[in-house]
Amino acid sequence: MTTRTAAERQADARSAHLVRVAACPANRLLERVGEKWTALVLKELAGGPRRYGDLARTLAGVTPKMLTQTLRRLERDGLVARTVTPAVPVRVEYALTALGQSLMPVLRATADWAERNMDQVEAARRSYDAAQRRSS
Repeated sequence: MTTRTAAERQADARSAHLVRVAACPANRLLERVGEKWTALVLKELAGGPRRYGDLARTLAGVTPKMLTQTLRRLERDGLVARTVTPAVPVRVEYALTALGQSLMPVLRATADWAERNMDQVEAARRSYDAAQRRSS
C-alpha cells in the first residue's frame, strides 16, 4: 500500500468537493441567477414578453453582447423563450417560459429579504471592516 502525503489527500478532498459542488442543483442554479444581468432580465420579462430593444433600453448599462449572451443562456436553460415573427424588419420577442415563471417567486422572496435585511448586512460589513482596520 502506498503512503499518500497530506498534500495529496488535500488535493483529493478538494477534487471530491468540486465534483459535489458541480453536481448540486442549487449551486448550479445560483451560479446562473447570480450572474450580473440574469435576475434583472428575468424581472423585466416577468411583466410580459419584451423585444430585445426594449430590454436594452430598460437595462441601462448592459452591453448588446452581454444582453445577447444572457438571453441565450436563459433560453438554453429553458427559462426564456425566443419567438421570431417574420416581418420587415424581423420581430424578435423574449418571454418567460412556464419554468421561468416558476422561478419568479424565489427571486421575489430573495428581493424581499434583501429589502428587509440589507441595512443589517451593510452595518455588519462596516463593523467587520472597522475591526479589521483596528487589528492591522
